[in-house]
Amino acid sequence: MASTEKTLRDARSLAEAGLVAPERLPALEAVAARYAVAITPAMAELIEPADADDPIARQFVPASEELISTPGEDPDPIGDDIHSPVDGIVHRYKDRVLLKPTHTCAVYCRFCFRREMVGPEGLSNLTPAQLDAAFAYIAGRPEIWEVIVTGGDPLVLSPRRLADLMDRLEAIPHVKIVRFHTRVPAVDPDAVSPELIAALKRSTKTVYVALHANHVRELTPAARAACARIVDAGIPMLSQTVLLKGVNDDPDTLADLMRAFVETRIRPYYLHHHDFAPGTSHLRTSIAEGQAIMRALRGDLSGLAQPTYILDIPGGHGKAPVGPNYLGEGQVEDPAGVRHPYPPRD
Repeated sequence: MASTEKTLRDARSLAEAGLVAPERLPALEAVAARYAVAITPAMAELIEPADADDPIARQFVPASEELISTPGEDPDPIGDDIHSPVDGIVHRYKDRVLLKPTHTCAVYCRFCFRREMVGPEGLSNLTPAQLDAAFAYIAGRPEIWEVIVTGGDPLVLSPRRLADLMDRLEAIPHVKIVRFHTRVPAVDPDAVSPELIAALKRSTKTVYVALHANHVRELTPAARAACARIVDAGIPMLSQTVLLKGVNDDPDTLADLMRAFVETRIRPYYLHHHDFAPGTSHLRTSIAEGQAIMRALRGDLSGLAQPTYILDIPGGHGKAPVGPNYLGEGQVEDPAGVRHPYPPRD
């Protein structure tokens, strides 16, 4: 395992930390020139360099396969752009919007569906004028009940900036729910400070924090303690996970992760089917494989730990649940695959 004191941000730093072999540098430098690299000390510590299939490395260490494009891949795979009326806003569903104040992350995932936006040539943080326009858009539409703060990762912002964001949302009466999507509690647990939590609690709005984690090893004791600080402050937490080949594409691995979420007082929420982001085919499973995993989980895993398997339809058409169907014409299938008549017959 590597031990570092600062975030690793280029291929050479990864080699110096012992996370990649020096002979891989030319190929990985080409990847890093296109897609951003950042691995925090907390995540670098978890990587087993001797394991070619290490699930943490597969998420964060660049791979030469990222420069290979396959059919169907798109720089905007879920159609954010066509639902973006002003900079920093995505309004796909009537009662909620995404607010993206920053396109910076604590770590950069190799499978990110917004990787073209957060890369070296990607988008910058919103300017004050752009933020004003985004908040004006939200304030002018009373149907907006929930604001989902994403990016990038909004919890990389300073507590002062988060407090300002919450103050501005507090001033919009029809916004009732504010949800933050983040990796920070797992990848940089020390950043979940009393000041950050106070900023999230500053408003009278109901606040949720959705944690993105894909493997149980990410929920270290420090990560669980960071989540406890959030939950103990009265902020409920949800989970988001991406189904990834070689990371979590088997029932036992996913079950371990979902149980760990529940143990950490995080409600399992979404298991995302991997989007068609450029250069990510080596990490993509099929929907059939995902459905088979969900069938296995349904039979053996507590209902408290069941996520919804979801597909973001390419082209901006929204999310659809794609879990297996147990109900057929006049019959229902149990978790073991045995079919029974329904309604029951005399």
